[in-house]
Order: sequence, then structure tokens, then C-alpha cells
Amino acid sequence: MKYCLSFAQAMVALKEGKRVARSGWNGKGMWVCYMPATRIPAELVNERTRKFVPEGDLYVGGYFVLWTSADIWQPGWLASQADLLADDWMIVE
Repeated sequence: MKYCLSFAQAMVALKEGKRVARSGWNGKGMWVCYMPATRIPAELVNERTRKFVPEGDLYVGGYFVLWTSADIWQPGWLASQADLLADDWMIVE
């Protein structure tokens, strides 16, 4: 793992498809990844999602996902002010 990254450096790694984490996070095994924007063809949109979106292809904007210490895939992660200012980011291999 590469340690001591700034948030800006962590963002570069995220956009390169890597996972990142902070060494200062309390939860073990937690990390963040970036899911880039994509188009899901209409025939692949599941029923759970289809009831909320119009017919046709589904266009999904890019977003961050947090893998939690409880092994939950949590879309929509937002960096806190402490995360933005931290220099303890690392790339998770």
C-alpha cells in the first residue's frame, strides 16, 4: 500500500480505478472506489430500479462507493472536511 497521500492524490487514484482508504479510519477493511458514469440498456435495468425511472436506457452519473467495516456496499459516499484535509490516504491493493 502507498501511504501518505493527500485527498487530491487519492482522487487521481480513484479516477484510475483504484480503491483508497484512510489509515485514520476506525473501521477495518473500509475503502472507497469510484464508479464512473455509465449507460445501462433498458433490458438490463432490474425491476427494483425500473419502478422509479422512466422507460428506456438508464443513464447513471459517476459516484463514490464506500465498502464499510460491516461488508456493506454503500453508494453515495461523500468526503468529510476532515477527509478532504487529511494526508493519510492510501491506495488499497
